[in-house]
Amino acid sequence: MKTLFKNLVGLRQLLKTIDLDQISKLSQKVDLSKMVGLVSQMSEEDLSKMMGMLKGGSKPKVIPAVNGDFYELGKTLPSHEREIQLRVREFMEREIKPIANHYWNRAEFPMQIIPRMAELDIAGLTYKGYGCPGHSFLLEGFIAMEMARIDTSISTFFGVQSGLAMGSIYLCGSEEQKKEWLPQMQKLEKIGAFGLTEPEVGSGVAGGLTTTCKRTGEGWILNGQKKWIGNATFSDMTIIWARDLDDQQVKGFIVRKENSGFKAEKMEDKMALRTVQNALITLTHCEIPEADRLQEAHSFKDTAKVLRMTRAGVAWQAVGCARGAYELALAYTNERKQFGRQIASFQLVQDLLVTMLGDLTAMQTMVFRLSQMQDQGELNDEHASLAKVFCTQRMRSIVDQARELFGGNGILLEHDIARFVADAEAVYSYEGTKEINSLIVGRAITGHSAFV
Repeated sequence: MKTLFKNLVGLRQLLKTIDLDQISKLSQKVDLSKMVGLVSQMSEEDLSKMMGMLKGGSKPKVIPAVNGDFYELGKTLPSHEREIQLRVREFMEREIKPIANHYWNRAEFPMQIIPRMAELDIAGLTYKGYGCPGHSFLLEGFIAMEMARIDTSISTFFGVQSGLAMGSIYLCGSEEQKKEWLPQMQKLEKIGAFGLTEPEVGSGVAGGLTTTCKRTGEGWILNGQKKWIGNATFSDMTIIWARDLDDQQVKGFIVRKENSGFKAEKMEDKMALRTVQNALITLTHCEIPEADRLQEAHSFKDTAKVLRMTRAGVAWQAVGCARGAYELALAYTNERKQFGRQIASFQLVQDLLVTMLGDLTAMQTMVFRLSQMQDQGELNDEHASLAKVFCTQRMRSIVDQARELFGGNGILLEHDIARFVADAEAVYSYEGTKEINSLIVGRAITGHSAFV
């Protein structure tokens, strides 16, 4: 009798906590008596685990912030340089990201961003004097990465201006040339281009330039063509490298847009870096005064000094392109649902994301050390070439895997990732192909030159 009374009291208390309407709905879906029987046979440990899962499922899931810098390398920058990096990031996200697809799709350049970019005060970042900031190569690398993370075309425009064009004058120009051009180029008041590649000469420029220069009584005459010259359709001047007909050495020239015999035609129908305005340049009896010859450029070794400096920047660009693709893919997997769940919760998706992040982190640590060596004056050609080879290969893999995670949406420009896939192909090839850079490294580690 006492046991019955106790059970009735317990049942009364239980009925107070049960929603009978819910019980009725549940009974239409499952066999309640069977379910109660199964639960009653569970051990205390299993019951505790089940209750924990039920409680956990009621809490809102906190999704981690998307961050491609998994080892937080950016935080190692000094505070004043970290501030510049974050300012560039904010500029790219605010000013460039909303318009990137529009201009890329139309193969046009957003000229209105140039004065706003000038306000960042980052052109000629590592140069000392002539209005340049004199910061570290490490910071310059992070800036190249931040730009390419949003739009590799804008990163390429800036790399040509700040690296190749300004760098040619800074490393190979006279004092007078530096004073004339570098302060204006640093403020982006004058835009530069860099003409080395030719229609029939790409990898073989060290010994095979067909563009020629000939000394005259008053200056020089240039003849030939250059191809793939970024910025050249609207630049104020273009650095032109030509072979001297007298001594067969490579020399550099500052060719102004108003020089007679200089013609720049926009290249159409590109599939990559469409925002970059590449030109086919034709030099027809182009007259250049001696004052516009780069006074410290006497052979291709001097040209190579510029390329060595900027090749490290291209490796950083590859990191930026890969990071942008990875971050887009990661964010998308938490938005896209299949089978009633975000695809980010699927094992195969997580495995692919981790593979991408591992490659990206390896790339980041490589270029981080590369820029440290550059700041310490220890950078050689083979160091920059190895980074260019490895980072562009891994970049290609990451953007391909990122597009895969988007499925069919990955080929739509509105999701951005298609632009990254296309632009990666250009970064993979310019500033020295994979094969040429591999031979530079191979020569360094074996002592044998395998160049033809």
